[in-house]
Amino acid sequence: MSFLDLLLGRKHQPMIGLDISSSSAKLVELGQSSNGEYVLERFASEPFEKGWITDGQIEKFDEVAEAVRKLVHKSGTKTKNVAMAMPQSAVITKKIMLPAGLREEELELQVESEANQYIPFSLDEVSLDFCVIGPSATSSGDVEVLIAASRKDRVQDRQGLAEAAGLKPMVLDIESHASRLAMSRVVGSLPNEGRDALVALFEIGADTTSLKVLRDDDMLYDRDQAFGGSQLTQLISRQYGFSFEEAEQKKIAGDLPDDYDNIILAPFVDSLSQEIGRALQYFFTSTPHHKVHYVMLAGGTATLPGLKERVTELTGFASMVVNPFDNMKLGSAVREAKVRRDAPSYLTACGLAMRRFVQ
Repeated sequence: MSFLDLLLGRKHQPMIGLDISSSSAKLVELGQSSNGEYVLERFASEPFEKGWITDGQIEKFDEVAEAVRKLVHKSGTKTKNVAMAMPQSAVITKKIMLPAGLREEELELQVESEANQYIPFSLDEVSLDFCVIGPSATSSGDVEVLIAASRKDRVQDRQGLAEAAGLKPMVLDIESHASRLAMSRVVGSLPNEGRDALVALFEIGADTTSLKVLRDDDMLYDRDQAFGGSQLTQLISRQYGFSFEEAEQKKIAGDLPDDYDNIILAPFVDSLSQEIGRALQYFFTSTPHHKVHYVMLAGGTATLPGLKERVTELTGFASMVVNPFDNMKLGSAVREAKVRRDAPSYLTACGLAMRRFVQ
């Protein structure tokens, strides 16, 4: 399977979405009902130990592969085709204009020629792909083309993980593209189908929080900040003398001492809300915009008690926790309580699973 067939998504059926983050692997499988509604057939996750994946780079391949194998088995899926994603930091993307009407081979030659200008590695070391987005809005007779390139070793790591778990990689997307695809459903359910609304999406990961500002199909702004849920785990670990892994398990299970809410949780929620407020202020000072219509929170940390309310209070903008499975039917293998609790952390995995139905 060449990278050309993988990156940016080709339509295949059936297919599961597999999101590999720094803290866990998450799997989502979607079906469709006879009237075209999405059905959440199964979803599951498997945690990683700290250090297995750092800055999107797989440091402990065998351990991560074993965790993915365990996840696939635990999920109960029989589907082998899989859509995965590369971290944004591992992919160079560039939009270019090319004349309309070029044949595929001519497009490839032009893309390679353009890519040489933007990619700081030899083309022999990278996997390169492109897709035609559509007619140029600014240049008559041209089409807009998205080029994407990643180092071959990074691509092979992701493919190798899938194969080690007995899966067949069919689509290799970019994480931010997958989360935006899942967000298109969320935004579409807003008043007036979310048209022209400025949506600030905060994806709160273990170590990094990304702010993407979306309007319709455009991403107006994208910035990462170094704070996330593992900082809360470290606070718990220090306060109560647990190991990091033990603190993480107790945080997820809600199995913490009585003083946790006052001593650890409330100050952390306040601090995280202030970071979110600062990130928005930075967006306002570096762009012509001075407000957003919605602040949306995703990632496992998004469901912390009081966070949504504190963000609304500090920023003055309506805040909501993202549920990418909202308005989906639930398959027989899915527990509704687990969906309510865990859904915000499955945004990217859901977008990857949607690649089965969306080009």
